Amino acid sequence: MSESPREVTDGRGRRIRLRRVGALEKLRLLKAVGPVLAQNEAYLGVALLAYSAAAIDDVPLPVPTSEAQIEMIVDRLGEAGLAAVAAALKEEDEAETVALAKK
Repeated sequence: MSESPREVTDGRGRRIRLRRVGALEKLRLLKAVGPVLAQNEAYLGVALLAYSAAAIDDVPLPVPTSEAQIEMIVDRLGEAGLAAVAAALKEEDEAETVALAKK
């Protein structure tokens, strides 16, 4: 199934393209943050937002494979980018919940 890229604009006017984060990607995220930080829900939540960002203004972001790469993406996104990604993911979750409820 082909989908158009998902994109959101943050409060600074930057276009942030999102990547799908499925089960395998979540497992890889846990590996990237390591066993200690994987237990820290607040850190893991922000790391998931960073992991979900694929590009900023058409400049690709690597899939993070380490704590340092996650922190680099968090730094690039900043508060405005993280908020935009969080809002987009929340909207998608709510739409999916509604769709499942209709089945």
